[in-house]
Amino acid sequence: MPQASHTLLEPRKQPVQARSTASVDAILDATTQVLLSVGKERLTTTRVALRAGVSIGTLYQYFPNKSALLQAALKRHLDDVTKAIEQVTQEQKGNTLESMATALITTFLRAKMKDAKTSVALYSVSSDVDGAKMAQRMGLRSNKAVVEMLSTTCEPLAKDPHLVASMLMSAMAGVSRRLLESGAPEKHFDTLHQELLFMASTYLQAVKAPQATVTHRL
Repeated sequence: MPQASHTLLEPRKQPVQARSTASVDAILDATTQVLLSVGKERLTTTRVALRAGVSIGTLYQYFPNKSALLQAALKRHLDDVTKAIEQVTQEQKGNTLESMATALITTFLRAKMKDAKTSVALYSVSSDVDGAKMAQRMGLRSNKAVVEMLSTTCEPLAKDPHLVASMLMSAMAGVSRRLLESGAPEKHFDTLHQELLFMASTYLQAVKAPQATVTHRL
C-alpha cells in the first residue's frame, strides 16, 4: 500500500549528536560511492556499510533498506543545491536583473554539476525513490527565494515576480535535465550555461518595467 511504501523510505531516526551526524554523512557518502562503482542493481546495505566503515546494525539504525539509502542520498544532493540557491538570492538582493540572473544560473548549474558523475547517478535512481516529490518540495523553496530576490531589484519588473521566477526556474530545470541526460555533461556544460544566460538576459530585458521619462525645464 502507498503508506507502507512511504514508511519504508523514511529514515528510522534522525541524528542528534555530532557523532551520529558524522555516521550518517559517512553512510550517505558511501552510498553514492557504491552507486557509482557497482550501479543501483548491485548496491546493497552490506556493501554500503563496509564502504562507510560502520556495522550493518549501525546503518539499520538510520536506514531500513536500500531504497531509504538512495532516497536520503538524493535528498541531500537536492538540499545542497537548494541551499546554494537560497544563499545566492540573499546575496543578490537589490542588484540589477542581469546580475541576479547571472549569479543565480551560474550558482545553480555549478551546484547541480559539482560532481557530474554523482549527479547523473542520483538522477538515474530518482524515479525509484519518489524523487519527483522531493524535487517539487525543493523547487518550492527555491522559487520562494528567487521571488524574494526579484522583488528587491533596482530595475522594477513589469510582470509579477512569481511568474518571472517560475519562468527562470523552469528554464534552469530544463537545461539541468538536458545535461543529466546528455551522456557527457562536462562536455556540454559551458555551452548550455552560456545559452541559458543569454536566454534569461533576453527574457528579463523584455519584462522590465519601462523607465519613466523625466523632462527637466529651465
